[in-house]
Amino acid sequence: MIVRDCAGGVVFNGDKVLILKNDKDQWVLPKGKIRNGFLPTETAISRVKYETGVDANIVSTAGETNYEFFSLSRKQEVYNRIIWYVMEAINSSYHINKEEGFKEGGFYPIDEAIDMITHNQEKSLVNLSYKKYLEFKDYEIDEIYA
Repeated sequence: MIVRDCAGGVVFNGDKVLILKNDKDQWVLPKGKIRNGFLPTETAISRVKYETGVDANIVSTAGETNYEFFSLSRKQEVYNRIIWYVMEAINSSYHINKEEGFKEGGFYPIDEAIDMITHNQEKSLVNLSYKKYLEFKDYEIDEIYA
């Protein structure tokens, strides 16, 4: 079995979250394999940018998920461990990387996105991350007025 460490972002822009439709018609969050010498935070930021064109800042940790699948090209099981970060988009512009196999995507209202997302772990992750994001925004506002 191949074990891969990955990192990704749950990217918010106000009350919307960034999701992608992959080549298997699954709605997912942006993520990728952590390459040699890179930190998980660097990987999350770069994968969000590479897959969606979105510049985003990390707000908080979001948690971890994992899953297994059978790779037809490698002819063996692959186990992915993903470290997730709550992120805030710098603006609302995006450009889906179709050359990477993504069919569509963008910022969707939270409830709509949760219904669209294919995997239950990612649905829960978005829900919990949005709560963390709102706490961050409340803290940010409190700091401004302190």
